[in-house]
Amino acid sequence: METLEYVVTTISGFFWGPPLFIAVLGTGIYYSIAFRGAYQLKVRYNLRNTFGTMFKKPEKGEGTISGFSAAAISISSVIGVGNIAGPATALTMGGPGAVFWMWMTAIVGMSTKAAEILLGQRYRVYFEGLDEYLAGRNYVLKNGLGWLRLAQLLAWVIVLTPWSMMVQTNAVATSIAEAFNVPVNFGIYLVMITLALTIVGGVRRIAMVADKVVPFMAVFYIGAGIVLVLMNIGAIPAMVSTIVGHAFTPYAGAGAVAGATVAEAMRFGVARGVYSNEAGLGTAMGIHSAAIVDHPVRQAAWGFSECLIDTLIVCSITVFAIMATGANFAHPDVTGAALVTVAWQIAYGYIGGVIVAVATAFFAWTTLLTAYYNAEKQVNFLAGDSALNRTVMWIYIVYYIGPQFFAGMDTGVVWMIADTILIISVAASILALVFLRKSVLELHNDYWDRFIPALERGEEPDGLSFRYDPATGKEIVDKVKPKDQV
Repeated sequence: METLEYVVTTISGFFWGPPLFIAVLGTGIYYSIAFRGAYQLKVRYNLRNTFGTMFKKPEKGEGTISGFSAAAISISSVIGVGNIAGPATALTMGGPGAVFWMWMTAIVGMSTKAAEILLGQRYRVYFEGLDEYLAGRNYVLKNGLGWLRLAQLLAWVIVLTPWSMMVQTNAVATSIAEAFNVPVNFGIYLVMITLALTIVGGVRRIAMVADKVVPFMAVFYIGAGIVLVLMNIGAIPAMVSTIVGHAFTPYAGAGAVAGATVAEAMRFGVARGVYSNEAGLGTAMGIHSAAIVDHPVRQAAWGFSECLIDTLIVCSITVFAIMATGANFAHPDVTGAALVTVAWQIAYGYIGGVIVAVATAFFAWTTLLTAYYNAEKQVNFLAGDSALNRTVMWIYIVYYIGPQFFAGMDTGVVWMIADTILIISVAASILALVFLRKSVLELHNDYWDRFIPALERGEEPDGLSFRYDPATGKEIVDKVKPKDQV
């Protein structure tokens, strides 16, 4: 175990040092400038074209589901353990300055995620038999760059590395142990059993309950977190000052984080930011590809809203709760979801710890389930719809669940393993964003220089919708009429 910890820490520390956080932040800064700050400055427009469309009919265009439905799936996938354990881990491993770099990752990540959404819409594939639009990093690399081997390698990485999902199980186990004073293994076994039963279809009622409970828990967690912050509103300026100040100066704090350097603040802040809002991870390429829109850029506005909600609001609530209650100083040896549980226990008593433990359990469980089906699609990408593929899936279920048994190891090591595995996914996404930047900017400029001005003049310009024929590999561009919205 010591050898594993050393190897993982060394690899993760190197790549999540200057190489990756320069690539992640650099890509975000590049697209923010190239987009002329469209996702940071046009707040009213972005809100109107995201939350403002919640109760409207699906847009005109080609796709499988409405743009809001695609965004709802995306938001539900990013709001989870990354918003509870992630900020806590960043704070305890990189100091308060790490939170600043989480914020910066989210702000420039608005543009990164918008670019990823555009690539997903641009290089998506239409399967006539399923009547469904599909995309993802694999299809973008294959259709956009012709890099089939890299697309296959990425699929294999996702299929073979369910170890990154240990962060979810670890968060459940540690928060339940802290709240209910039970062994960590209790939470691990609970996750493994319910996950196995759900995947094989044995307890569909659990999935039905989760669909109803998770949104409620998300709203309740955010609401209770806001109340906690308001109770300590006078301390907010000092907390913000500490966060910003230590983003550029070393932090001589207490406990494990004592002596955190600026490099460590950047490293853990960027890594936790990417894990939280997934800007730069490339998952948006797949989730948003099925959206029905009159122009891909309209869907890209969700890049703004997802980073805003996920990191700038929810993660900040978690951080302020910890700092306001002083949980990180009172319990310097506690980190991850367990630290958030402690903070809520300080603020709300025993019931506060129960709320965090239950919320974490549901968030992590649905994330594990979503990740499994994402991995299953990678198996389908590699093997196709064959008898062999269906046989292999039963073996893969065991392989996917197996690593969760080891989730009780040190929380810091578990997150290091997740960071190490994410390196390839982030690298593949960044490569696509860099080498396909011309395609991204063509869509962006077409929308703002042709499409929107024509709408403002009262005209009905043709919108754009893209799809690839999986049989021929040829691209098909559909002209669609715009919806009644600017």
